[in-house]
Amino acid sequence: MRARTKARKRALDILFESEARGDDPLAVLVQRRETDDAPPVSDYAGMLVEGVVAHRERIDQLLTEHAEGWTVARMPAVDRALLRIGVFELLWVDEIDDPVAITEAVELARTLSTDDSPRFLNGVLGRIADIAEQLRATR
Repeated sequence: MRARTKARKRALDILFESEARGDDPLAVLVQRRETDDAPPVSDYAGMLVEGVVAHRERIDQLLTEHAEGWTVARMPAVDRALLRIGVFELLWVDEIDDPVAITEAVELARTLSTDDSPRFLNGVLGRIADIAEQLRATR
């Protein structure tokens, strides 16, 4: 597994855990960075968690607009976290190409979520990627 793929998985773990426990994702990130009991948190994983937290309101607004027939609250928790990471990478991480951000989210969904999740994530992230240039111009 490549370093950034591992970082995305680690960011997913932190976001999922924080939501499941009702904890602040940044507090969970700090705890994970300070412990020897869990895999290390790379700089990229930390940046993903921090970015999702910083832009969560806008990310969730975009997910609401582009996830046809789904509310953010109704999405499976893994899908919700992966979509948040994917949208953050699409709009705020310039060194990641849009197809890479989408493919990485879809592949993690394939191994960690439901059978329908890869297609769902691909559709939502694809719709957002189609207008990403306009969205980046307004950030």
